[in-house]
Amino acid sequence: MNQNPQSSDGRNDDDSALSDFLASLMDYTPTIPDELVEHYLAKSGFRCPDVRLTRLVAVATQKFVAEVAGDALQHCKARQATIPKDKRDKQQKDKRLVLTMEDLSKALREYGVNLRHQEYFADSPSTGMDPATREE
Repeated sequence: MNQNPQSSDGRNDDDSALSDFLASLMDYTPTIPDELVEHYLAKSGFRCPDVRLTRLVAVATQKFVAEVAGDALQHCKARQATIPKDKRDKQQKDKRLVLTMEDLSKALREYGVNLRHQEYFADSPSTGMDPATREE
């Protein structure tokens, strides 16, 4: 038997679920500190004394960052797969994946964020070095 009487549009269940979720935010410690979220909210002109709202923004931000990082990882793996086999065999010794600005840029573009870095920005330690001294 349903404990919450439900109106024809289901609002009581939705209100109850929202209340429970907001109450659970009081006991949750997000990865992004409340102070950092409050700083950026204040910087954008938003102030709210309710810590639950601050934590809700922190959870949403954490989810966004995790999704972007996961998408960037997929772009990195796809980029690695397109490297010619002879060069890939050399790189297999060092099995680390390297996140580049190109990977991050592609991932963010999927979310409507266009990221471009300055021309002097180096994507790798060898960028900008004399070609004779590069070790590739």
